[in-house]
Amino acid sequence: MTAPAAALATRSQTSAPRQTRWLLRLHRPALCAWAGLVTVVAAALLWLWGPLTDASAEAWRQYDACGMAPTCAYDQPAILLYKDVYQYATTAVLAAPFLVAAWAGATLTSRELEMGTARLTWAQSVSPARWLTVRLAVPAAFITVGTSLLVALHHLAWWAAHGRVDTAKTWYDFPTFYAGGPFTVALALTGLTAGAVAGLAWRRSLPALITSVLATAGVFGVIHLALPHLWPSVTRVSSLTPGIPAGGGMGVDEGVLTSTGARLPIPYCGSSFSTSCHTTYERLHIVSFYRDYHPLAHYWPLQFTATALTLAIGALLTFAAFRMLQRLTGETRHRDKARI
Repeated sequence: MTAPAAALATRSQTSAPRQTRWLLRLHRPALCAWAGLVTVVAAALLWLWGPLTDASAEAWRQYDACGMAPTCAYDQPAILLYKDVYQYATTAVLAAPFLVAAWAGATLTSRELEMGTARLTWAQSVSPARWLTVRLAVPAAFITVGTSLLVALHHLAWWAAHGRVDTAKTWYDFPTFYAGGPFTVALALTGLTAGAVAGLAWRRSLPALITSVLATAGVFGVIHLALPHLWPSVTRVSSLTPGIPAGGGMGVDEGVLTSTGARLPIPYCGSSFSTSCHTTYERLHIVSFYRDYHPLAHYWPLQFTATALTLAIGALLTFAAFRMLQRLTGETRHRDKARI
């Protein structure tokens, strides 16, 4: 190997650590803010998991023991405090992917392209592909660790109250479902890649910030609409006597069944015991209700399927980012040659 080639290889091997240190210095305020956010929310979830759940469960035990007594002494503030902290902590966990997307769109690639420091870096033996790889890999590590910790604590906090706190959210409550599983981690990583793509596309901070947040919201909306259909549901058939379909869980579809097995929408004619409703049922040959739903056993299949789909979208955005960078650097080299 010639001396220039050896020197170039040495610079290439050390460019990644240099780029990592430079990236950490450049985004130190964002890193500190992220660490602070994770610490505060994690502390709230630990508080929720232990003392708040225990206090709320005891308060509900006191309330249930009162029976029909007109006056009852129970710890109502503990119940209200649990509800408030749970709501705020859940909102904070769900907001994390959008905060990541906003930061990535505003600063990850757009700012360096806008200020021209990216081209200066590329001219110093750091290839554009390595430059982008470091800018995706380093934040992805911190984002994965932080959001994984938050969703794990949220799931533990929710499960600790399951069956003990009367007002605890069900597993299919959508904020609870999303905040307590790996989907939120995948959405945060997708927000990171969306910010990188938006920065490369706009090369300006503000438009890239708006685009990345909207793109992340769009991914969230698509997954939310598709979620009930990502895993085969179960069907429960029930009699017409209760007046509503039976079966708890995440609903997919419900209606009535005729004597031939055909499915029809529920005719909202009032109570099943009313004359008009009874006549309608007879005229349509309705014999029972049906409900397609997901029971608790489908929790993890739904989580993992939604996570895989979100990561696939993130992978496509990553591919798009490298393709856009390749086109951008190709245009730059073309302009430089034209000037020469």
